[in-house]
Amino acid sequence: MLVAERQRKIVELVNERQSIRVTELSQIFSVTEETIRRDLEKLEKENLLHRSHGGAVSIDKDQTEVSYLEREVLHSKEKRAIALEATRLIDRGDLIILDASTTAWYMAKEIPDMPLTVITNSIKVCIELSKKEQVKVICTGGMLLSQSLSYVGHLAERSLQHYHVNKAFISCKGAHLQGGLSESNEWQALLKKQMMNIAEQTILMVDSSKFATQTFVHVAHMEDVDQVITDSHISEDYQLSLRDHNISLKVVAL
Repeated sequence: MLVAERQRKIVELVNERQSIRVTELSQIFSVTEETIRRDLEKLEKENLLHRSHGGAVSIDKDQTEVSYLEREVLHSKEKRAIALEATRLIDRGDLIILDASTTAWYMAKEIPDMPLTVITNSIKVCIELSKKEQVKVICTGGMLLSQSLSYVGHLAERSLQHYHVNKAFISCKGAHLQGGLSESNEWQALLKKQMMNIAEQTILMVDSSKFATQTFVHVAHMEDVDQVITDSHISEDYQLSLRDHNISLKVVAL
């Protein structure tokens, strides 16, 4: 296969899958990983993809970051039910983190106006909580991702190092027993990992469609989560598997 043809097919694969690893590309095209890295470097310079740690991601914004408008309507019934259940875990005076997921935004809408400190990287969560006089809101700042209206990057990660919280409420793109929590965006993955690091407890809020799914960037192992909240569409087999791994599970009825 000619170099130009291989590189064209690499771009097609990245756009089709949204993200792919160097090791997998090496196997697909039967060339060394170093050859693939050179291909990716050239293709990034041509603005055909974006290199990431260990692979590449699509530069198509519609694929790498689903817009908040789309996420608001996707599995909205399940996310609202999960968010409402999650708010019951909050106590007066708590220090908590909410990520930039739609479920966290639904949580912000449901949280009572009570003494509470919330750290978030979500503009939408900040706006929602600004309506509540007793809730103190701290925004990470950082590089703005316009599709999700969230802050990421080194500034956002460093800002979290100064804090310690009781509970982190996060979501993710994939929740896999062996592969763990994963994200399609490397910046979001790194920030969520930092959120978990500064929290006494991590509560994972995922609708049932996320289970047995593994996306591009690893965030954490399932065992790093203290509790999982999901909806009643989760299969009985997966419920048993989670509990066999000693993972606390709360299933909310729809």
